[in-house]
Amino acid sequence: MGTGWKLSPALREQLYRYAGYKQTSISLRQMVQFGPNPSPGSLFLASQFIVEELPIRLALKVKDLENAPLGLCNMPSTIKVQNWYAQSFEELVNLPKPTVSEELQRLLNQNGNARRVSENQILHEDNSVLEEKQNPVHEELNNPAINNVFSDDGIIIRHPSSSSAGANASSAAVSSRSMSESPTFGKTYYTPTAMNAVWPKEVYDYNKLVHDALSKIKKRHDATVATMAQGVQEWKNENKTVFVNSSIQTFLDRFYMSRIGIRMLIGQHLSLHMAQQKPKSKFAGLMNGTSGGSGSMKAKSNYVGVICTDCNVGEIAEDAIETAKYICEEYYGLFDCPEIQLILTKNEIQFMYVPGHLIHMLFETLKNSLRATIEFHTPRLKQKMIEKNPDLKPEDIDINDLKFPPVKVIISEGSEDIAVKISDEGGGIPRSEIPLIWTYLYTTVSQTPVLDSEYNQTSFKAPMAGFGYGLPISRLYAQYFGGDLKLISMEGYGTDVYLHLNRLSSSSEPLP
Repeated sequence: MGTGWKLSPALREQLYRYAGYKQTSISLRQMVQFGPNPSPGSLFLASQFIVEELPIRLALKVKDLENAPLGLCNMPSTIKVQNWYAQSFEELVNLPKPTVSEELQRLLNQNGNARRVSENQILHEDNSVLEEKQNPVHEELNNPAINNVFSDDGIIIRHPSSSSAGANASSAAVSSRSMSESPTFGKTYYTPTAMNAVWPKEVYDYNKLVHDALSKIKKRHDATVATMAQGVQEWKNENKTVFVNSSIQTFLDRFYMSRIGIRMLIGQHLSLHMAQQKPKSKFAGLMNGTSGGSGSMKAKSNYVGVICTDCNVGEIAEDAIETAKYICEEYYGLFDCPEIQLILTKNEIQFMYVPGHLIHMLFETLKNSLRATIEFHTPRLKQKMIEKNPDLKPEDIDINDLKFPPVKVIISEGSEDIAVKISDEGGGIPRSEIPLIWTYLYTTVSQTPVLDSEYNQTSFKAPMAGFGYGLPISRLYAQYFGGDLKLISMEGYGTDVYLHLNRLSSSSEPLP
């Protein structure tokens, strides 16, 4: 964002008007109804919906940031984030409206020849019904587990649905403005359209226009978490305090939970647009003999946008383990970091989830366990070696000669959730400090990283290490899908972290 951009009084007035509208909750069921190959017509209607829904959510973010408690709103980094949201709002509300001709309107309304998909069906890649589910209410009464067939910054868990499922709004709206005034009132993110229709050029042009606008917005906000963390650090420095006030903690929980929803909605729509472009390239690949084969086709068919319909928890855990081990070895100069044992109660544990969210939660937790294990046991193991050989000095002992206890990852499948337990022998946490681990910027790192004034906000790798955001943000990711993240510590021995991933159909998008 250019430094010359400013929030004008007219734009602020428009922002506050949108902030008074009700947000529209979107179910995970709506997300996956597009199928692996979305109809251009359905994507066209979804593009219109998202251009109307996102400004409401962005406006609420701007208003929240302007009213951040205890002077947090006045911090330079907070103002920077606020302006990012305001500029994104401005770009979306000024986006040209699509031209809908009579012929296009006829195609959009022509569902007689289209394959109508009920709220209890998911489309396969060839647009056949992949799986027909029970009514969610009956499903909970008769079989609370989501069928395994129904199985990356991520959203939204489905709820008992009806034709107005998309209009389920948050009761925490910032004003009593009538719901009917909202641009998205009575609308849904997914609307079925004819799959085999010949869509006019304006459909593809508008879909690309929205895709490009959302891509730009997504890049702008890539560093929001790190920049907001810097704003909180500025507030702490100005107020000469070590811990975050409870009112700021509540504000940040609400702020980041809302951000997860916005990022998920944008990421899902961008991914759906890319999937809609694939049939052409796939056909070209077949003509050129460069098709990836049945294996790659299967890998594509179990994704609807960023949602994997049969996410393999064990495979995701293996990826998180390898990433955490690599980071650990790089940081501590180890040839091999402490062993991480992966234990599954059954061979295949699959359910519908966003892999990007899951690997983030597992990675952050594993990183903490590895660090605790190494830093707790290194002086103790060195002392034992010195006791056996008094001529040794601690600095003479190579860390690679030490044998650390393993970290255990246990994954279990229940009727209501998937549970992941991460156990370490890293010495645990004092009971008095347990509440602090969920507060933002609580970290044992001696010096918190500082973002340069010219920090590139489009960088994918924001400097999160040392900000103390790993566990609080991971818990929000889990809670967003109706799950949770809990920690039990045994001081002097180790810590157990329990990640519960909801697999029931009753959870819906928690709009702040």
